[in-house]
Amino acid sequence: MQFGIFSVGDVTPDPTTGRAPSEAERIRAMVAIAEKAEEAGLDVFATGEHHNPPFVPSSPTTMLGYIAARTERLVLSTATTLITTNDPVKIAEDFAMLQYLAGGRVDVMMGRGNTAPVYPWFGKDIRDGIPLAVENYHLLHRLWREDVVDWEGRFRTPLQSFTSTPRPLDGVPPFVWHGSIRSPEIAEQAAYYGDGFFANHIFWPKRHFQRLIGLYRQRYEHYGHGSADQAIIGLGGQVFMRRNSQDAVREFRPYFDNAPVYGHGPSLEEFTAETPLTVGSPQQVIEKTLTFRDHFGDYQRQLFLMDHAGLPLKTVLEQIDMLGEEVVPVLRKEFEALRPAHVPATAPTHAARVAAVEEVR
Repeated sequence: MQFGIFSVGDVTPDPTTGRAPSEAERIRAMVAIAEKAEEAGLDVFATGEHHNPPFVPSSPTTMLGYIAARTERLVLSTATTLITTNDPVKIAEDFAMLQYLAGGRVDVMMGRGNTAPVYPWFGKDIRDGIPLAVENYHLLHRLWREDVVDWEGRFRTPLQSFTSTPRPLDGVPPFVWHGSIRSPEIAEQAAYYGDGFFANHIFWPKRHFQRLIGLYRQRYEHYGHGSADQAIIGLGGQVFMRRNSQDAVREFRPYFDNAPVYGHGPSLEEFTAETPLTVGSPQQVIEKTLTFRDHFGDYQRQLFLMDHAGLPLKTVLEQIDMLGEEVVPVLRKEFEALRPAHVPATAPTHAARVAAVEEVR
């Protein structure tokens, strides 16, 4: 099973000091977090994509290309690539280029984002969100698999005898996740292509994601990609740890209370009871994360949000060390012991996908 970190790249003032990092500091911090993730023995680093303050990661492939040069093993991914407002041709080319720079350590998560104004900023209509996601990904899927593409659709100019360059590394495109918080159409899309489905699983109760994941599993089997329990699933989550759970709650509370997304709403106690957020000791993080399998079945990737809401970089790096030293080794062992032999243990890697293609040949 893969474990990693994902970042939304927010620039948020530290509520205990009132100081906000500069954009330069925040970008450097995200790189440091990725490097620490590899050092701590984690498997994945993923960055979001945003085009508005208070976020900095507007160009994920630029950041991931830089991180690729500074790491050796880490799988580099996006936590959202905006399939609705990015040109599929540019996505195809950017991520194929990143494959070469990272030696195949690349996958991508398609999403529609959470900022409504991004649609008109890029000349799109938010009312076309789902049709854009469906049509754009269909084109992207073809661009990565066909050397010459003729295309005519609703949302972009036609293509005639077009070849996306560079071609995917070893003829195998990056593995694709379809990320969703609320849309059954995206679960259906992931199932249709046999791609992975990533449930953000941060801000909503588990019963909501149980419905989405259940639909994806059912349709994955319907389309003949394997049994429902073999579907490739990733989950998000957020944790904050200290040796003593009371210390964790006391330290994290001002960050939670003032967070730009979930602050000034339900209490920390209410939120931890209803969502995957875990604030406590490493053992409490282990125990709650293990319940995710009970709720959703076996899954292949677990990503944690750890640098949100103005937490200082020093604190985030401490959290990643604790995750790598005390939490993930136990989770790996426990999840592996519970996983049936026919269920994939991890998300498809580039090497495994290349081997599968060569075996068919």
